[in-house]
Amino acid sequence: MIHGERVQTLNDREARGDGSYVLYWMQRAQRSASNHALEFAIREANRRELPLLTVFGITQRFPDANARSYAFMLEGLRETKEALAKRGILLEVRLEPPVEAVRDTANAAAMVVVDRGYLRVERRWRERVARRVACPLVQVETDVVVPVETASPKEEYAAYTIRPKIHDHLDSFLSPLEETELERGTLDIVDCGLALEDVEALLERMRVNRGATWVDAFQGGATEAHRLLDTFIDKKLDRYDEERNDPSQDYLSHMSPYLHFGQISPLEVALRVRHAERAGQENRDAYLEELIVRRELSMNFCLYNPNYDSLDGLPDWARETLQEHAGDGRAHVYDMESFESAATHDPYWNAAQRQMVLTGKMHGYMRMYWGKKILEWTPNPEIAMRVALELNNRYELDGRDPNGYAGVSWCLGKHDRAWAEREVYGKVRYMSASGLERKFDIEAYVRKIDELRASDTPGGST
Repeated sequence: MIHGERVQTLNDREARGDGSYVLYWMQRAQRSASNHALEFAIREANRRELPLLTVFGITQRFPDANARSYAFMLEGLRETKEALAKRGILLEVRLEPPVEAVRDTANAAAMVVVDRGYLRVERRWRERVARRVACPLVQVETDVVVPVETASPKEEYAAYTIRPKIHDHLDSFLSPLEETELERGTLDIVDCGLALEDVEALLERMRVNRGATWVDAFQGGATEAHRLLDTFIDKKLDRYDEERNDPSQDYLSHMSPYLHFGQISPLEVALRVRHAERAGQENRDAYLEELIVRRELSMNFCLYNPNYDSLDGLPDWARETLQEHAGDGRAHVYDMESFESAATHDPYWNAAQRQMVLTGKMHGYMRMYWGKKILEWTPNPEIAMRVALELNNRYELDGRDPNGYAGVSWCLGKHDRAWAEREVYGKVRYMSASGLERKFDIEAYVRKIDELRASDTPGGST
């Protein structure tokens, strides 16, 4: 079922009666399965007795993206193109900005359907296309379980305020999406897009930032996403609630890169976890809290707060306390080069930074500690946010994402409460190395990262 709450028409154009096809503009949801936008487009094509064409525009200047993120995305698009072809649908991947790619292919379209994005740049693309195309542009939200505006019409203060609002709608939206067969295919249309077989050669052709190298710890695409999900449910979920925060262990699902690129559906993941009865209710609930409540809180933040990437996006109390303590003395102050090269005095922070650089993904608990210490070791909160966002967006495969912006902001007080006041942090929550030592075998985590750094096995840079 495609709930009406997921669907929004972005302009007031009339459908073209002489259109040659329905155009699906794929952007955030880069998958062929459990994709409400794609299914909506197929159903519209069938209703109009038209074929369906899918287009994806690759901008070479997505903010903070680089060879690492582009490689992962291209691996996924290659697989998605093959999967769509099996359904009789041509995916044309164009090496041009998304707005231009859609403009060039929408001339003969009866209507255009697009998935939803939450970042500033993604929303602007859709606004520009809505103005430029001569047919309806329909947006279908598919990368959340509960549509953001259905959950709340305003920015939420924290998880505890949005949680009951999301749970009020879960029974309605936690239902599988039925796949529709396309009645008229588009494989007879000449493909003017990119050949995706050789991702490395394509990267050489593209003028993308080389700030972070391609990593092989995680391979892009739906097949790998489903393999990791199967492993998580079969071998990790039954201990998730107890072990997920321990960086020396690996009880995480590793879904975040695949969710970021839309290579797997959060609805599909949620349904698989919800029905994994052997894992126990406490483990299922703990995971769904992260996947749905916490993740969709970050979408709420980016949609409703125009300052999600600056200190102005923080609550008043956090901004005020950080400014009051901006002049406090720091025992250690590092520049960007020292942070990036993991050259601080703290072996735990250095290990977290190295894990991110080497694999494209840092353990979630260490990500919180990592961000807190950047606040502590930079001259002021403005620099702290800039450093944390720049490193997160450069090296994390799930960087440049609402979760990343919300996570960095959380380290500076967003979606949190005031704590006991102290130097530098003010009333923002503090985390310490001694806390890591009390809770975990943190030395084992450091050793694991050191071994990874020294090895030539998957997980290193290529």
